[in-house]
Amino acid sequence: MAISMGRILRGKQGLRRSSSRTNRESEVPKGHFAVYVGEGEKKRFVIPISYLKDHSFQNLLNQSEEEFGFDHPMGGLTILCPEDTFLDIISSIQ
Repeated sequence: MAISMGRILRGKQGLRRSSSRTNRESEVPKGHFAVYVGEGEKKRFVIPISYLKDHSFQNLLNQSEEEFGFDHPMGGLTILCPEDTFLDIISSIQ
């Protein structure tokens, strides 16, 4: 099963998400990290490391840890929440 790679990029247009498939999905640009988001099928997002400093993103990580622990079967950080919730949180990060 192929996983679509959602990429969160910050540019002059602001925060945007673009999807693409790649044979080298394990590649993550310098200064970014991958997270898998979803309750059923998970989508992969590549986001800036700077998001780790954001209070709302830290709350999301803490809630995920409390509810699900640190078992990350996808090989990367897994956040078991609705994709819409995740996108709302990261779109509010300045």
